[in-house]
Amino acid sequence: MIALISLLLVILFSIIVVRLGSVALKMTGLSKDVAVFQAQSAFSGVGFTTSESEIVVSHPVRRRIIRILMMLGSAGLTSAMATLVLTFIGKSPQEMLYRGLWLLVGLVALYLFARSEHIDRYMSKLFEKILDKWTTIRIYDYEQLLGLSKGYTISKIRVKEDSWLAGKTLKELELEREGIIVLGIYRKVNGKERYMGAPKPSTRIEVGDLIVCYGREDAIIELSKRLKGIKGDLQHKRAIEKERIRENIRRLQRGFV
Repeated sequence: MIALISLLLVILFSIIVVRLGSVALKMTGLSKDVAVFQAQSAFSGVGFTTSESEIVVSHPVRRRIIRILMMLGSAGLTSAMATLVLTFIGKSPQEMLYRGLWLLVGLVALYLFARSEHIDRYMSKLFEKILDKWTTIRIYDYEQLLGLSKGYTISKIRVKEDSWLAGKTLKELELEREGIIVLGIYRKVNGKERYMGAPKPSTRIEVGDLIVCYGREDAIIELSKRLKGIKGDLQHKRAIEKERIRENIRRLQRGFV
């Protein structure tokens, strides 16, 4: 019976390790579903999907977590196989049946333990507190969060005298209708560069300002080249219409999902 108990403890340990690994991956910015799948894949050694594996292996903290899960998974699988053999080897048919029934009961109990949402929430909160206290693992992947690998970018635009942006307030520019957000402005004040984060709609753009923008890369490139005058105003209207069409397409796609 010692071998049987050892086998069940190894399986329980594996469940806890995978849960801990998924919480750790989630704390680096991955969604819950992706974190759980990647933790299970690493622990079992079955590999990853191509797109999600790039998100994991390109991140140093996630790569370290995956490496530890792989190492523990390899040891856990070896231990489980060894204890499974010891559970039944050299036993009579009656003893094998008796131990088989106990193994089935134990596996069902572990399955219910692993599937319990209440236990999952409690363990996740507990592990998150432990990792927050004893590690520096909570590092957000801003590239993924901001979609910087999916057509979006953060760029700086220097405002020149002939720029369409110069002399207008953010409210007048209506850049949000083009799908562009102004995150901040670098401006020289009394010879020193000053940063204004999250500028208000009433903030007026001045010549020489360095504007930090977030949005689609093609939209920001077009904005950086836009000049004063009627032509610039027409480009602004076309950019708004282009963004409106893009948003309608996104709504239709969400409707079909």
